[in-house]
Amino acid sequence: MNRGTKSWIVYASLLVLFWGVWGAFSSEPNSRYGYPNEMIYIIWAFTMLIPAYFAMRGNTFDRRPIAAVYGLIAGLTGAGGQLLLFHALANGPAYLIFPLVSLSPVVTVLMAMALLRERINRLALVGVVAALAAIVLLSIPSGKDDSNSHGPWLLMAILICVAWGVQAFCMRKAAVVGVNDATTFGWMTISGLLLVPVAFVMMGEFPSDAPWQAPALTAVTQVLNAVGALFLVMAFSRGKATVVAPITNALAPVLTIVLSLAVYQTLPNVWGALGIVLALAGSTLMVYSDEKSGENSMAPGAADDGADVSPAPQKS
Repeated sequence: MNRGTKSWIVYASLLVLFWGVWGAFSSEPNSRYGYPNEMIYIIWAFTMLIPAYFAMRGNTFDRRPIAAVYGLIAGLTGAGGQLLLFHALANGPAYLIFPLVSLSPVVTVLMAMALLRERINRLALVGVVAALAAIVLLSIPSGKDDSNSHGPWLLMAILICVAWGVQAFCMRKAAVVGVNDATTFGWMTISGLLLVPVAFVMMGEFPSDAPWQAPALTAVTQVLNAVGALFLVMAFSRGKATVVAPITNALAPVLTIVLSLAVYQTLPNVWGALGIVLALAGSTLMVYSDEKSGENSMAPGAADDGADVSPAPQKS
């Protein structure tokens, strides 16, 4: 494997690892201690400072306006979508919201093909379709609640889907115009912190009666989330958005399900099992197709891996 052209696979794999583990334990603070989701967001925003510090070591912060534009759009659409998701889940059924939100890679793929002129061969296209189908199947829970199946949550879910699709596109576009990974992630960190006051307003009051385990567990899990976000930026700067977006969104839930099976002894439903098969098959096809093409998809904003400075994996 050519490290310069195929290193996106390494970072995508690290992303899947970190987000897969994060996904398996991310709900614990809320389900076990009743910790507000908005407070979880606030802690996540501050944990972004950790990988941001390591990313900036040895790198120069790009002060060009174009770097700020794409970095802020990526950050605000990602963080804003997360806050909007909390509101949507409070007003609508999760079993309908998550499949809609999970279609965000479709937005990324379409934007990359139309605006970045990214090409995709037939074999990779089959893999993308399989991965997108897997994402939806993996989002279908085993049971349904009694929430209303209509209301403002539908518009919010669509907005989140579009926002997260645009976020991924902006990560790739920033690298294409020569913005380094550290700068893009720095602006994403700033964006997340800018929305902290909004989260406080949504929360209403500070959870002063929460046990210390709640914020501690939140901090540990959200560090995984934050480091994973940095790996996502690095994967997008080295690989095509048409491949990276579907493959990462499909494989991370697979690892989450596997870990949940081992830790909580919970089996996936039929749709989840089918989604796992499609995710693995689609991801294999996309990686094989990229290897076979030998095309260099590294953007100007991606540093040479030999000199690249990334956060220590031992520590989203």
